Amino acid sequence: MKSTKPGQVCKLQRSLYGLKQASRQWYAQLSTFLVAHGFKQSVTNYSLFTLKRENSFIALLIYVDDIVLSGNDLSVISHITKLLDDTFKMKDLGNLEYFLGFEVARGTSGINICQRKYALDLLTDTDMLNSKPVSTPFDYCTRLHQSFGSLLFDTQISSYRRLIVRLIYLTNTKPDITFAVQHLSQFIASLTIAHYMTLYCILQYIKVAPSLGIFFPSTSEFQLKAFSDSDWAGCIDTRKSITDFSVYLGSSLISWKSKKQATVSRSSFEAEYRALATVTCEIQWLIYLLHDFGIIQKPALVLCDNKSALHIAANLSSMKEPNILRLIVT
Repeated sequence: MKSTKPGQVCKLQRSLYGLKQASRQWYAQLSTFLVAHGFKQSVTNYSLFTLKRENSFIALLIYVDDIVLSGNDLSVISHITKLLDDTFKMKDLGNLEYFLGFEVARGTSGINICQRKYALDLLTDTDMLNSKPVSTPFDYCTRLHQSFGSLLFDTQISSYRRLIVRLIYLTNTKPDITFAVQHLSQFIASLTIAHYMTLYCILQYIKVAPSLGIFFPSTSEFQLKAFSDSDWAGCIDTRKSITDFSVYLGSSLISWKSKKQATVSRSSFEAEYRALATVTCEIQWLIYLLHDFGIIQKPALVLCDNKSALHIAANLSSMKEPNILRLIVT
């Protein structure tokens, strides 16, 4: 914008796009606008806004300047889209098909989410598109540690770290590589050739089915069910155990994790009990999130194969607290 008189400048009353404070100011402006028009901000996820009007329900999810809008009333969705366009000059891209690397395919039987393009780009950038596929992402008989093999060169180290970051993002739709990726991510500070070769084994496994993702059926019960497990002193370097869990809403997998525990467990039942505590926190967060969508949950099911951990958890659950868990021996 040019001034009509020489030697003058224009003072902007808003943040410039790309500056450090721009994202914060944009979120503050957008959230204020949504709340003023009847939306309620979720305490569980601050990027989620919900709107309830009689028989209509609208959910709006924000990621920086990308917005996903969904609901059961098209007239209300069209009205909100027009308000957003009039205020912020937004562009309606139609039905959700591609969002932040996620490809969404809808059908009468349900919704499928995958990262096919992201996986193919990863294989192309690493020259693994023509590699020989393998059936498993990780050789579970081989236990890697920090001094396993010869050290890598600096150029290989930077390449390894970039691949690990990209694979972590790919685990959002590929839970089958979660354990292998978390196992290799702990060796970033001291990398060897064995770690590097194992990393490329994951890429060979991805090549088998790059379009494989997660399917959410349209007919499923709203019942949370979790599977919890842990090894004991699985890490050779630190002797820490690894927590693994998966949470299902009906028959749909909605949450999973494979992570090393923060402290050393002195026994296997202690490691299993820590895994139960971790999955319980995840379930409690999911229950709060489902409440924002107006879904009232039954007591969640947590399946564990360690009787000692179950007995301790059963004693604690006998206290006068809201019953959010039912423990079942598998």
